[in-house]
Amino acid sequence: MNNKRSNFTRIYFIGMAIIIIVMLYYAGSGLKSNDYKYNDLLNDLQNGKVTQLNISQNKEVPTGKVTVKLQDGSTKYVYITDVNQVISDIKDINDKTNQNIQPAIADVRRDSVFLTNILPMLLMGVVIVVVIMMMNANAAGGNSKMANFGKSRAKMVVEVKNMDFSKVAGLKEEKEELEEIVDFLKNPNKYIMLGARIPKGILLEGPPGTGKTLLAKATAGEAGVPFFTISGSDFVEMFVGVGASRVRDLFAEAKKNAPCIIFIDEIDAVARRRGTGMGGGHDEREQTLNQMLVEMDGFGVNEGIIVMAATNRVDILDPAILRPGRFDRKVLVGRPDVKGRKEILEVHAKNKPIGDDVDLEQIARITSGFTGADLENLLNEASILAAKAGKHFLTQAEINQAMIKVGIGKEKKSRIISEKEKRITAYHESGHAILFHVLPDVGPVHTVSVIPTGAGAAGYTMPLPGKDEMFLTKGKMLQEIMVDLGGRIAEELILDDITTGASQDIKQATATAKAMVTKYGFSDKLGLINYDDESDDVFIGRDLAHSKGYGENTASVIDEEVREIVIENAGLYPELTGFNNLKMLSKLNKKIDDEQIRKTIVRVGLNPNDKRSFKKYSLGMKQRIVIAQAIMEKPDILMLDEPTNALDEEGIEQIRKIIKEERERGAIVLIASHNKEDIEVLADKVFSICNGMLKESEE
Repeated sequence: MNNKRSNFTRIYFIGMAIIIIVMLYYAGSGLKSNDYKYNDLLNDLQNGKVTQLNISQNKEVPTGKVTVKLQDGSTKYVYITDVNQVISDIKDINDKTNQNIQPAIADVRRDSVFLTNILPMLLMGVVIVVVIMMMNANAAGGNSKMANFGKSRAKMVVEVKNMDFSKVAGLKEEKEELEEIVDFLKNPNKYIMLGARIPKGILLEGPPGTGKTLLAKATAGEAGVPFFTISGSDFVEMFVGVGASRVRDLFAEAKKNAPCIIFIDEIDAVARRRGTGMGGGHDEREQTLNQMLVEMDGFGVNEGIIVMAATNRVDILDPAILRPGRFDRKVLVGRPDVKGRKEILEVHAKNKPIGDDVDLEQIARITSGFTGADLENLLNEASILAAKAGKHFLTQAEINQAMIKVGIGKEKKSRIISEKEKRITAYHESGHAILFHVLPDVGPVHTVSVIPTGAGAAGYTMPLPGKDEMFLTKGKMLQEIMVDLGGRIAEELILDDITTGASQDIKQATATAKAMVTKYGFSDKLGLINYDDESDDVFIGRDLAHSKGYGENTASVIDEEVREIVIENAGLYPELTGFNNLKMLSKLNKKIDDEQIRKTIVRVGLNPNDKRSFKKYSLGMKQRIVIAQAIMEKPDILMLDEPTNALDEEGIEQIRKIIKEERERGAIVLIASHNKEDIEVLADKVFSICNGMLKESEE
């Protein structure tokens, strides 16, 4: 087909070239320039310079052309409008000059038969032939295009012959579920004899990059059957009926090649819930979905056609396609655990030269939450870095760099940063790092850097994931919020100012708090009710007129609960009593019991049985609770900010006594205070901060 089309194109251009040449010839012959005028002819005649004259008459009488041969041997020509007038002028000049110049008058020129008849016919014939050939070519191509427009775009993949379950790592249970399908395709009779109906459809559900497509190919390769693959978006076109036609053609082709597997990737593009979105939905998409439903019902129970589909948005699929008899079985392809990640790393590391210092098991432990695609990308980025450095094998250093690049972003070491910004970043990231270190459920710290990685990220603190966890606890989520806010709190404590560097931290903390309140039922006020409506977004499977499942009063309570969780995790809970505030904090250190909490409250001069909420305390009482919070765990390092602020004389003396006792216990006490008396009484060494610089005072 390509050769024919190229021949047609070649002939077409040759014909057009001939036409253009002829047109240029005629155009040129008629548009020649001439600087010899009729007056020049008359002057030359009078002066006796003319030796010969030839007059050629045109068909358009009396016009013509005079060719003049001069004594110097040159030949001139001039176009005339009246041949008779020229003859009369020549006769007059002859009479006056006694010359006898007689012009040779040619007969009226007749048109060439070739030029007038044959050549135009030839040219017209060439044009007609070229046009017919082009029309035939377009018709062939157009028919193939138009005829194929409604044909399926599914491709039969050949390379699945080299695929099997051994090439798929980290999906043990998922492979076990699909082995039944493989066994049926290989030995259908033993199932048919027992009246078993093999599932018509298998829906692979899971996050992007978990290996759904790879698993489908491995299933076809393991069974040794044809594998048709198509994307859900390939069905839908702007023309009505095309999608349905492609569905019909796909299943017709599958029946010809049965037993086989049809794999539809990203099926949510065509199988979304019907009647949704603005205007009630997309008619063409719905027709395509309807045809798919009909086709899945239409082929026989045990014809050997298995439809496999992949999606990461099963929540927006139409319920009709999920019923038994269509997609009967759902296989959840989740993120791999530490064992699965190690297996995946081993598969991707086979073709890579790995250094002796690379521990794949350790990499598997620190890559919690990574999918198979993420792990492959991690090793690929490490390979690129190693090649860039001129190494012949991968080392742990390249993998660590790749981890930062993949997880956080490329470090921008060339960016010019002032010393002030470096100090701010250092204090900010130290706030995160300290909390990662001291809080039991969120650490430990893996890397701390003050090198920017993006437009708003001046540095980063990367934790080292401990282990894979199926559930999040309320305590851990609160600790994550504390860590998020640690950078901002450090700025407030050290710099006496705050920056915009905590914007992403605040966003993340807010999202966590909102999930605690609306999704997980961690709010005492709202109870065990789900208020999360993120899955009900318009245009992804829900009605436009869909409203929230709660009123304005509840929305206000949600906002207040989120605010309290976020804000008060930088301090204390206003709705709780002093005792309950300390008890909430003691959950982080399970060695502290209720009796110790009571003794600590008494030690700072308060009543542990006081039922008033923290927000109703006086400023002095709040300060005492803050001191109790600091000394409750008997820390090795005690940091106090304005410890005697808002206290009366009795309270000041009591708190100073507590600080001295903590020093005698062996604790290192760091005090930030504007009270010179506190400094004189309690401090052995005094430092001052001026313009962000820490200096030891001589006083």
